[in-house]
Amino acid sequence: MVAHNHPDLPRPGGVFDGAVHLYAVRVYYEDTDLSGITYHANYLRWFERARSDVLRMLGIDQRAAIEAGEGAYAVADLSLKYFRPAKLDDDVIIHTRCSQIKAASVTMHQRAYRNTELLTEATFRVGFVAPDGRPRRQPEAWRTAFHTVLSEDPAE
Repeated sequence: MVAHNHPDLPRPGGVFDGAVHLYAVRVYYEDTDLSGITYHANYLRWFERARSDVLRMLGIDQRAAIEAGEGAYAVADLSLKYFRPAKLDDDVIIHTRCSQIKAASVTMHQRAYRNTELLTEATFRVGFVAPDGRPRRQPEAWRTAFHTVLSEDPAE
């Protein structure tokens, strides 16, 4: 018997610590280059997963919006800075906070830590776009949900 939706099974998605979402990843062999250092693009994947789980935890159903033809979020702007490399078998925690909410976009600041050591940080502005790719006002309920975790404090 397969227990896919058993209530006692752990769920992925991270947790909120106040206004900061914490999302754990482990550096696997597939995440690294030949030297055991995390390939730079994998941070983008980890950050995307964390942002997606923030939306899920806020009750924002991206899939339903896409299927209903309402639209979806797309990265409009990205700034990324690397400080230290993550290495094979490291436990990394992604910190995500929402720093700005506008009619059609949300800005999120993300940091990747190994213990207390800052590895990488990024700022993403994601815009809500209609199926034709044009900016569209995001649903009001979504903006309200983001306001519950809005934090302009860069120190987290």
